[in-house]
Amino acid sequence: MKTIELKPTKQSSFYIQQHNEVELCTQAWKNQLPVLLKGPTGCGKTRFVQYMAEKLGRKLYTVACHEDLTATDLLGRHLIADGKTYWQDGPLTKAVREGAICYLDEVVEARKDTIVVIHPLTDDRRILPIDRTGEILQAPDEFMLIASYNPGYQNLLKGMKPSTRQRFISMKFDYPAIKVETEIIKSETNVDIETARQLAELANSLRELKDFDLEESASTRLLIYAGNLIKSGISILEACQTAIIEPLTDDEDVIEALVEVVKAKFPT
Repeated sequence: MKTIELKPTKQSSFYIQQHNEVELCTQAWKNQLPVLLKGPTGCGKTRFVQYMAEKLGRKLYTVACHEDLTATDLLGRHLIADGKTYWQDGPLTKAVREGAICYLDEVVEARKDTIVVIHPLTDDRRILPIDRTGEILQAPDEFMLIASYNPGYQNLLKGMKPSTRQRFISMKFDYPAIKVETEIIKSETNVDIETARQLAELANSLRELKDFDLEESASTRLLIYAGNLIKSGISILEACQTAIIEPLTDDEDVIEALVEVVKAKFPT
């Protein structure tokens, strides 16, 4: 299991608000409400959580959820070292003890029998029972639970149960408007404003295509990758094909068609 721990720092994560998500999340934290972020891959959900952790001055524990994630991975386990047994907290337990933020990224990827361990934290009890140690931790006011998922990937086997989903307030995320996305690309890559705008317009054009069976659209993350390559001296066409087109599909006919879209947007 991959867990990322970030300590609070001065505001450093770049984020442009699209609606009122910063104020909503701030008030959710003040009122001890869990938050669910819904949106496509690469639209800025994780960056938003990093930004909010810095803004609120809270340490952040990020858990990349997957189908093998167990309750033990979240809560902790007994370990043996030097002939002695000791308890090691998992990321969720650490976050509760420290009054930090615990972020469960792509929460629907985790097994349903694992996710039930968060239920006592997402109602008015705000407790975390740890059966293996006999502890019942009371979450401090500063603790916050945030989860995210991509509704486009939901199916009968990997949907979020209503009994879990209705424990959160929910915030919808989407790809930024062209003007906002242009500013993001420019800030993250230092490419000129015209190149940033063309990349944002290219992504918008790709997202509107209906004739290709693409599981995902071009994400803001991929645009930043392309911008970094362009800034490093890679040609625009090669950067777009490598960083945007190829990650979207393996179908050679589709790749060829999408490359033509790039050439139309960036005529040589």
